[in-house]
Amino acid sequence: MPFCQGFRGLEGPGVEPEMLPGKRAVRVGDLILKEMAFLLLERVKDPRVKGVTLTGIHLSNNLRAAKVYYSVMGEQAQIKMAHEGLNSASGFIKREIGARMELRYVPEISFVHDPSLRRGSHMEKVFEKITDPGDERDERGN
Repeated sequence: MPFCQGFRGLEGPGVEPEMLPGKRAVRVGDLILKEMAFLLLERVKDPRVKGVTLTGIHLSNNLRAAKVYYSVMGEQAQIKMAHEGLNSASGFIKREIGARMELRYVPEISFVHDPSLRRGSHMEKVFEKITDPGDERDERGN
C-alpha cells in the first residue's frame, strides 16, 4: 500500500479538524498558558508579579515565539513593575516549561500588557452609575 494513499488534502473529509495548520499552536499555547499560570502562583517568588493575571497567549505556528498577555489592576507604575517582574522571571518560566512539557523547542516568551480588565472595570462602574436605583426614584418624582 503506498504511503500517501487515502490522503485527500486539507479540504477533504478524510482530514480531522485538529490537523489543520495553526490548531497545534493553539492547543500547545493553551497548555503553556496553564503551566505559566501555575508557575506564577506557586513557584515564582518575585513580589512584583503578585496579582498578575494571564489573559491570553499567541503562539507562532512554528511554536518558537509566544506573546503572553497579562493584566494587573493598578496604576501605570504597578503595571511597569509587573512587566519588569515578568521579564525577570521569563528565564525561569522558560526553563520550567522545558522541563515540564515535551516540546522540541521552548518558545521565546514576550509579555504584553492587556488593558481589557481595566477597561471592563471602568465600564462596569459607568453602568452602575447609569442604572443606579436612587437616580430612577428622583426622575419619577418619588
